[in-house]
Order: sequence, then C-alpha cells, then structure tokens
Amino acid sequence: MGRLNETLRKSIHLSSLLIPFGYRYILGYNRRVAFVMLLAALVISLVIEFNRFWQRSFRKTFHRIFGLILRKHELKDFTGATYLLVASLLCVAFFDEPIAAVSIAYLSIGDTFAALIGMNFGKRKFLHNHKSMEGSLACFVSCAIFGLWWQANPWQAIVGALAATAAELSNVALDDNIKIPLASALAMTLVSLFI
Repeated sequence: MGRLNETLRKSIHLSSLLIPFGYRYILGYNRRVAFVMLLAALVISLVIEFNRFWQRSFRKTFHRIFGLILRKHELKDFTGATYLLVASLLCVAFFDEPIAAVSIAYLSIGDTFAALIGMNFGKRKFLHNHKSMEGSLACFVSCAIFGLWWQANPWQAIVGALAATAAELSNVALDDNIKIPLASALAMTLVSLFI
C-alpha cells in the first residue's frame, strides 16, 4: 500500500474516535445503549463483509468505492473496520466505561501516529518486523498524552499506553484493531485493581 493510500486510510481510522467520544459525551457512558448500537453496526458490517465475499457484483462495487484503502489481506479477510467494531463491542461489554472508551481511542490515535510517523520518519527498524522505533515511540507518546487528558489516573493512562504500544509492535497473529484496545483495556483494568 502506497504512502498516500495509507495516509488516507489512517485519516479515516481517526474518525473511529467517534466511538469513544460518543460513548462518553453523547451516551454518558450508557453501556446498554452503546452495546446495542455497536452490535447493530457490527451486524451491518458483517452483512456487508459476507456479501462482499459471496457476491461478485457487490464485491466489484465495494472495491470500486473502498479499494484505495484496503490492504492486500483485506481482499479475502474482514476489513479493519469490522475488527474495530468487534473490539469496541468487547471493550464496552467487559470493561469499566472510562477504560473501554480510552482503550478504543488508543487504537484510533496510537495506530495512526505509529503508521504515519513510522512511514515518514522511521529509520530504526526492529529486527522481528517492519515497524520502526520512531513509529512505536509516536504510538506511546500520542496514547499517553491522550490518556492523561482523558483519564483521572495517570498510572492507568501510562500503563495503557505502554500496553497499546506493545500490542501494536507485537507479532501476535491478531489484527491491530483487536490487539490494541483489548491489551490496553486489560492493562488499565489490572492497574485499577492496585490503585
């Protein structure tokens, strides 16, 4: 995927901040309503995904509209948007409201900054993958700043940012849209048990 396409993809990725901001500021952390809304969005996304897999004409139309921002593996797998909805639904269902919201935001912010900074300024590559030290640092710093602004507890914000960065950097065979929010939510929940 070219730089322009990846930049376009990440700018759209930032729009997923609507989920945590909507959960906090519009729904007032109403878990039940957020869960129903995310479940409905996920069902719609899955209907689109399976139509894309099974119907050639639908697939052509889908690729004509979204082809520029699809990654190679998404041609035969679910898109990142579907994985984002799955992770958001799990976070809302199983984690405290502020933790769920900030962990979803960590995905939108951290993954975007990691990609954009890593792609444009990443010189020091890690040996085990194609990611860069600069991109990982951008992920951590952007998540930490956002988390400190969002969270009341700085320890949770920092540990969550570290977990999000580790998940983004890891070679675990899960989509980043699943790994980042769930890893950061788990880490922040563990911190909340001790503070």
